[in-house]
Amino acid sequence: MLEIEEILMLRYGLELPVPSEPDGYYSRVIRTGNLLYVCGHTPKRQGEYVFLGKVGEDFSVEQGQEAARIAMTNCLAALKEYLGDLSLIKQFVQVIGYVRSAEHFTQQPLVMNGASELLLTCFGEKGRHTRMALGTNQLPGGAAVEIMCVVEV
Repeated sequence: MLEIEEILMLRYGLELPVPSEPDGYYSRVIRTGNLLYVCGHTPKRQGEYVFLGKVGEDFSVEQGQEAARIAMTNCLAALKEYLGDLSLIKQFVQVIGYVRSAEHFTQQPLVMNGASELLLTCFGEKGRHTRMALGTNQLPGGAAVEIMCVVEV
């Protein structure tokens, strides 16, 4: 059976990065009971944004899906740093994604499918989750996507 990090590399060409320090006075992961709340993550690689702009204007839905996959990979990196082992995850409970959208863009759920499909591919049924996909006019640093999640351990 392939490890999650092997699946990320083989299927998506993505590696779990070393999490960067938070940009403010917050924690990347907070535990309450058996739930972990993971702060919002954007599509950054080595601390640099890779998708700056609006989906539906600067990027296609497919490019937005790639941005969502990168942002979710950053969430997974924060979880791995906190847990030490991603196999400790029992269930992804909820994913909330914000998509920086062109004025009349309405396909935020399709963009977020990039992150959802990644979780299902890597975690199987443990990756199934509830989800919100929201459009917004601006995100930190001008990022195209920001994702946070709630995980049961």
